[in-house]
Amino acid sequence: MLEHLKKYDIILASQSPRRQELLKGLDIDFSIETRPIDEVYSNSLKGVEITDYLAVLKASAFKETITDNQLIITSDTIVWFKDQPLEKPKSAADAYQMLKSMSGETHEVFTSVCFTTITDQIVINDCTKVTFSSLSQEEIEYYVNTYKPMDKAGAYGIQDWLGYAAVIKLEGCYYNVMGLPLAKVYQVLRELK
Repeated sequence: MLEHLKKYDIILASQSPRRQELLKGLDIDFSIETRPIDEVYSNSLKGVEITDYLAVLKASAFKETITDNQLIITSDTIVWFKDQPLEKPKSAADAYQMLKSMSGETHEVFTSVCFTTITDQIVINDCTKVTFSSLSQEEIEYYVNTYKPMDKAGAYGIQDWLGYAAVIKLEGCYYNVMGLPLAKVYQVLRELK
């Protein structure tokens, strides 16, 4: 569809199977390459400032080796709840506490995407508001034990059981919650020169 992108060697710098699946859905050829980076940020950053910063930080790992024809796509997602970031849980107990705290409440999901070429860098972001129904202890334990959400910001995936059973309201882009605001990503790719 986007013929002009053929001049680029597009690299998605993400190990997230969800991001990989979403980008594939845009019918774009890309490869996957990740580089280790310490995802550390200042406590003064809030909400989308965190994801913007981390998406750019992840791109910086390619700074020394990027070539003329490469387009590097990096991304970061956090759940923002009660003025605090909820990142990936460190344990099952941590995941349980996160989900218990969000039960019956609304939280925000921020995703930032950074597009880097040898000459330019574009950063976009999106916010989706997600409201959970009230969850019982049994439901939370079932989810944490069955779906093992340790690799997901906020300890849940909207595309699996918890999303089906507990999301009662969604304001914004569904795919943003999965890790890529696809329509916005497509717009940037469409306008790339």
